[in-house]
Amino acid sequence: LRMALGGGAADPLLPAESGGGRRAPFLLRALRIAAVVCLYWFISIAMVFLNKYLLDSPSLRLDAPLFVTFFQCALTAALCLGLSLGAACGPPCPGLPALRLDPKVSRSVLPLSAIFIGMVTSNNLCLKHVGVAFYNVGRSLTTVFNVLLSYLLLKQTTSIYALLACGVIIGGFWLGIDQEGAEGTLSWTGIFFGISASLCVSLNAIYTKKVLPVVDGSIWRLTFYNNVNACVLFFPLMMLLGEFRTLYHFDKLGSPSFWGMMTLGGVFGFAIGYVTGLQIKFTSPLTHNVSGTAKACAQTVLAVIYFEETKSFLWWASNLMVLGGSFAYTWVKGLEMRKVQEDPNVKSSERNETGV
Repeated sequence: LRMALGGGAADPLLPAESGGGRRAPFLLRALRIAAVVCLYWFISIAMVFLNKYLLDSPSLRLDAPLFVTFFQCALTAALCLGLSLGAACGPPCPGLPALRLDPKVSRSVLPLSAIFIGMVTSNNLCLKHVGVAFYNVGRSLTTVFNVLLSYLLLKQTTSIYALLACGVIIGGFWLGIDQEGAEGTLSWTGIFFGISASLCVSLNAIYTKKVLPVVDGSIWRLTFYNNVNACVLFFPLMMLLGEFRTLYHFDKLGSPSFWGMMTLGGVFGFAIGYVTGLQIKFTSPLTHNVSGTAKACAQTVLAVIYFEETKSFLWWASNLMVLGGSFAYTWVKGLEMRKVQEDPNVKSSERNETGV
């Protein structure tokens, strides 16, 4: 944990190197990168399937998506605090700062926390209403919103090649909706929450940078405050939607296996942030995005096999368009970032300060 959180590579497009300027042997570096990428894939895919079980399992029959999300946020905040206390009792670790709840900081983070709640809730509601196989297409417009909001809020322009990649993503998104409708499995509720999740993910990326100075630039502190605020805000939402009544009549509320699955889902939700940072540290942001695209492809194939679904050629084509467009956008932005680093005279308007 200290290795992952203690620092990163100086160049955002180049892999991190070990301290002292000496590179580890190639085989060791290759094995380490392979292990980190496999860990990221496992936790990310397992978390999606586990959340699908908690949100929409016929055997569980729990219609309380906000409670599931609330529990995961509460567990994440508790794990952040527990790890911080554990680090305070041992050798000092700069990546694990001391955590204490400051009401003033909490209020400053509150607007971002509202976006954060929209992001995690919309993600889970999208997953509840669409299949795991269609989940990546349903919330595939994040890249498009990144471009749109960067222009509207930050006045940053985007190259024609990146816009063409966004066009491919939008085409795949609409083709996917068409094919889900043709197969009789389309949920407009799921599509709505998928679009909402994409919008909130983009807003979260932009406003996180604005709020970071409030928490001294610490992602660890920001995660803690975001999840604490989310827990407080979820209570009136759960009361408004009657989820406490649903929980009161839930027949598995006292089941150890149910709470075990809930806890596992919360741990995975916490771990995905850690392994994401770990993968970026040992590879690069560009490689991380490519890995995420490949992971989404593997997740789709696994979902079709696991749920024994049969999909048409055009349905698969829609997935390939979304994944191909996402990969192309990532590659184009990577090349543009290299150009900015190599040419100090690049116009400031071409610099993407959000990193999205």
